[in-house]
Amino acid sequence: MSSFQETLILLWQQLGWPLLRLLIFISIGLLVANFIEALNWTQRLAVLARPLIRFGRLSDITGASFSMAFFSGVAANTMLAEAHDQGKISKKELILANLFNSLPVYFLHLPTTFFITVPLIKGAAFLYIGMTFGAAVLRTMTIAIISRFLLEGVDENHVAGQKEINKENTLQDALNRTWKRFRGRMKKIICFTVPIYILFFLLNRVGLFSSLEQFMADNLTFLCWLSPQAMSIVVLHIAAEFTAGLAAAGALLQDGALGYRDIVLALLVGNILSSPVRAVRHQFPFYAGIFQPRLAMQLIFFSQSFRMVSIALITVLFFFLFPFSGS
Repeated sequence: MSSFQETLILLWQQLGWPLLRLLIFISIGLLVANFIEALNWTQRLAVLARPLIRFGRLSDITGASFSMAFFSGVAANTMLAEAHDQGKISKKELILANLFNSLPVYFLHLPTTFFITVPLIKGAAFLYIGMTFGAAVLRTMTIAIISRFLLEGVDENHVAGQKEINKENTLQDALNRTWKRFRGRMKKIICFTVPIYILFFLLNRVGLFSSLEQFMADNLTFLCWLSPQAMSIVVLHIAAEFTAGLAAAGALLQDGALGYRDIVLALLVGNILSSPVRAVRHQFPFYAGIFQPRLAMQLIFFSQSFRMVSIALITVLFFFLFPFSGS
């Protein structure tokens, strides 16, 4: 096999297929979101979050997005983007709704996290998952409270009017509108997503994100309150991947060098510090396909800032509520 063929295979494996898969997921999410909106199913899907939606003066679209986020984050965000583009929700509610979906998004990734952490860190996994779950609940509840003060609520006359309009919809009408909106929106998504994804692929290949992560890992003197062994978990969590930090934590737990408390603290700190760079690297390319690039960056900034603050609060609580390490 020639070097040219090897290069083509490498490009397909690391760029072509991941980009194609991303576009497929976005297109599926766009189709689902448009079809749900065309059939006026948003109110039915909003039932799951109805108490919080009413308390926070959020719309049924936000409630439907909340329910959809338990199954597909892409579909949930696409639903919000479509509603915002059509003027059904304001930019303020869009940002709040994106933050409000913290809890279902957490549940979406929970099975993967659970089955990775339990074999490696045993009982500490339940503590770690409990803390991150608490942070997700805190985020969603806090946004519901903030929304109550920032939003004016839904115009009941507008809602009633929408019901009357959508009563006349047939399945064929819904399919036709869904396909029409899909074609128009997908062209824009491809125009934004493909060049941005390629740019971030190149930045990753030249080592920009690795350098940023290594810089963060090399400047952790403010974490002197963690033990040296726990610091190694944080460094691996930032400089490598979450599984690398977990593997180190599992080895230290097995050797008796660290107890549950130190391991959970190290993983929580690593979670906080590694989030910003990874969010930009992994989230921005597909967020920019769903939202306008500038709005996508704003959403990532707000969501990651809010996420870091919530986990930091949970970490402080854990530090003082569990003063002794044990396994």
